[in-house]
Amino acid sequence: MPKLKSAKKHQVTSAKAYVRNRGLRSRMRTALKKVRQAPDKASAEAALQAAISTVDRTARKGIIHKNAAARYKSRLSRLVQTLD
Repeated sequence: MPKLKSAKKHQVTSAKAYVRNRGLRSRMRTALKKVRQAPDKASAEAALQAAISTVDRTARKGIIHKNAAARYKSRLSRLVQTLD
C-alpha cells in the first residue's frame, strides 16, 4: 500500500488509465482479428482499412508504440495482398 499522498493519487490515476487502455487495446486486437478471419479478399480489404484506422488511433494515444503500429499494419497489408 502506498504511504505518501502523491503515491495514492498515482495509484488511482494508474488504475483509471489501465482500464481505459485495456478497452482500447482490446478494440484494436478485435479489428486485427477481423482482418485475419475475413472470408474473402474484398471483405479483408474493408476490414484492413478499419483496422489501420484503429491501430493509428491506438498509437496516437500512446497505448502502443508507433513502431509496433507500423509492424501491425505492415503484416496485415502483406497478409491481405497474398489472398486470392
